[in-house]
Amino acid sequence: MLTAVNKYPFFDLSEIIPDPDYTIKSYKALSPVKTGNYVPDFILNPQGANWQQFYNGSETHGPILLRHLLDKPLVITFYSRHWKNLGVDHLKQLNTIQHEIKANGGNLLIIADERDDDLQNKAWEHNLSLNFYYDTENEIAKKFRVYSDENPAWNRFSGVDENVSLLATYVIDPSRQVIYDHLNLNFNEAFPVREIISHVYVTALINNQRKSA
Repeated sequence: MLTAVNKYPFFDLSEIIPDPDYTIKSYKALSPVKTGNYVPDFILNPQGANWQQFYNGSETHGPILLRHLLDKPLVITFYSRHWKNLGVDHLKQLNTIQHEIKANGGNLLIIADERDDDLQNKAWEHNLSLNFYYDTENEIAKKFRVYSDENPAWNRFSGVDENVSLLATYVIDPSRQVIYDHLNLNFNEAFPVREIISHVYVTALINNQRKSA
């Protein structure tokens, strides 16, 4: 009697080693902080390498006085070069109100995810007077919950090829409470200039009254 020969040797399923490259990541929707929330403490590194400052289009260099920056109402907004023309429009809108923010007792700080090699040209072309802080690990963006590794921006916005923070703007008081929030998600609404200036003014007034009490 002929003995059947099995061309396929016995294979033990326990020998299968899962490939870690194919692990499934859980989806987690972005939930940006809102008005009334307190933002967990975030750290701004005073080292000059984290900062880039422009005045009337020219890059300037000077000491970073964090105490003066955080002791007033702070308009904090997020920017990435990967937003392309939308990002440039965002900077131009911020530039139009930066003098009013200071005149009403506040400060303005732009949080960028990485250095933009073309930023000097943009600043010169649009006569920008803005302060940038580079949050290269997106630590601050994560605290504001406008950036997530689990929910990359390219899932939500066409034309964005990198995972970047949302174009979000906040007014926070010295205690880190959010006084006003604005998220530019539809790109078809006017930038809320009056609302931002008004909330800076009221917050500065309350802050000064607390100091003098």
